[in-house]
Amino acid sequence: MKMKEYFNDLINHAIDIKASDIYIFPAGDNFNIKMHTNVRILEHSVIDSSFSKTLLNYCKYISNMAISENRRPQIGSFVYKLDSQKYYLRFSSVSNFSNKESMVIRIIYSIEDSDLSYADYNNLISLKKRFYKGGMILFAGPTGSGKTTSAYKLAKSISPKKIIMTIEDPVEIIEDEFLQLQVNDSANMGYDELIKVGLRHRPDIFIIGEIRDTRTANAAIRAALSGHLVISTIHANNKNGVINRLKQLNVNSSDINHAINTVVYQKLVNDKDGNMTAYMDINEE
Repeated sequence: MKMKEYFNDLINHAIDIKASDIYIFPAGDNFNIKMHTNVRILEHSVIDSSFSKTLLNYCKYISNMAISENRRPQIGSFVYKLDSQKYYLRFSSVSNFSNKESMVIRIIYSIEDSDLSYADYNNLISLKKRFYKGGMILFAGPTGSGKTTSAYKLAKSISPKKIIMTIEDPVEIIEDEFLQLQVNDSANMGYDELIKVGLRHRPDIFIIGEIRDTRTANAAIRAALSGHLVISTIHANNKNGVINRLKQLNVNSSDINHAINTVVYQKLVNDKDGNMTAYMDINEE
């Protein structure tokens, strides 16, 4: 089988099971290929070192990475077409201590491809009503719980009437109706700088991928206080921990009180049929 055919089969299978990531990791004398879904990490196959090198070189070639470089970390991207649909692939490679290279392929879907279900759809209706209040809506929850998907679904439901800008690191979902910006630290365009640029574009809604540091937190709060609706995610163990996390990031308590619209803690749980569904715990400030 030609490497292009093998790669296409690999990506097609990942898309078929809605995998978000494909892992190609060294394991002794061989390499393991695994796929990450919302539910679990699945074993796909074991390939030998020679075949894995050819596969990694092919991935580097199509994603404009340096084929000869296997010591330093690299990133690349590629637009993959399946039928009439486009999927954006993001590649990341790095070598381990014994100079064996590994790679992760992230598949970026459109919001239409999301099959996330909810334990109570009335929560989405309630959140949509609160969009018109302005301020900041913050999502917290475990990694992979669908926080960004929920934010996009809610924003898209009112997008025909609004200008929506996203700032992410990296872009996780492709949405043609939004103006999507991606953090580029090498060009000194971090979250804080892109929020400042974004304010000049006068969007109605900001979606900020994640609040990770003091500068981003304060920039997001300022945007919310200026009359924009800001939707973002933050690391916290529960809805009550979100405010404490903002305070840890040196956000003024008065600004928090005036800016926060709603806090949502989202996690995936099993429904009565054993399927994964998103559960929301909402705290309206």
